[in-house]
Amino acid sequence: MGRLKKVTVLSNLCRYLSLFFKKLLSFVTMRRLLTRVLNRVLLADLYTPAMGIDAEIHTQGRRRLVVGLGNPGMEGTRHSIGMAVLGALATRLGVADRWRGDKHVSGEVIVSEVQHTHVVLLRPRLLMNINGVSVAKAAGKYGIKPEDILLVHDELDKPLGKIAIKQGGSARGHNGVRSCVECLQTDVMPRLRVGIGRPAGKASVERHVLGQFSSEERKVLDSVLVQSVDLLLSQLSQQESPEDPHSPSLPAGGRHAAQKRTERERSVSPPEDSAAAQS
Repeated sequence: MGRLKKVTVLSNLCRYLSLFFKKLLSFVTMRRLLTRVLNRVLLADLYTPAMGIDAEIHTQGRRRLVVGLGNPGMEGTRHSIGMAVLGALATRLGVADRWRGDKHVSGEVIVSEVQHTHVVLLRPRLLMNINGVSVAKAAGKYGIKPEDILLVHDELDKPLGKIAIKQGGSARGHNGVRSCVECLQTDVMPRLRVGIGRPAGKASVERHVLGQFSSEERKVLDSVLVQSVDLLLSQLSQQESPEDPHSPSLPAGGRHAAQKRTERERSVSPPEDSAAAQS
């Protein structure tokens, strides 16, 4: 009789667990579906290039879009480190006072130039999960191809102090990148992945990414921003090569045939150790 009772309890427990995971899966699926629908609704009114100041970037030369992914009003959090990097880039270029709101792209923009390349800096003013709407609108407005869009975002799977360039590929669970892939309908965008590390112990991932950097982390953060800007500028200074697998001259299937995703990763040391190791 006691064994039968144990079997019944175990059976009920398994049933409740199964029901719980089904509901959880249903919630995640529904959340992604709603985000996708919201992306499409917000993209229904795409902006076309206008005449005037904004049209100047369409005249000649290569154009690049650099996007700092994040949540508006939460620029100091780990999840919005992409915005911090973009702010540091604007400061290095001497244009930090030129941010202006643009309702047509649902964000703040600066139009600048790096070695004869027109560069648009974009800080989306939409939530992270729908950042892609702002990116797609800006790409349409300024006539910038997906392969010339550089996304800057936080990376849980790298510790703070590690940064890497990734040449396209899947979103790897990052909602902001996923939104960009869905809205641009391609995954060719290169990314600067800035490590923030995973939470210690049993702390939740959500609380970790939405939290502020600790005092110890801030000792490394300044160096991370400097190295991130250095890496961005090296990317923006590169000339387009005919052998580039992302070149628009290749057929659509050429990207997959030629594509071997690579990452260039850098380690950033604390301020007292100024040497940055490259691995």
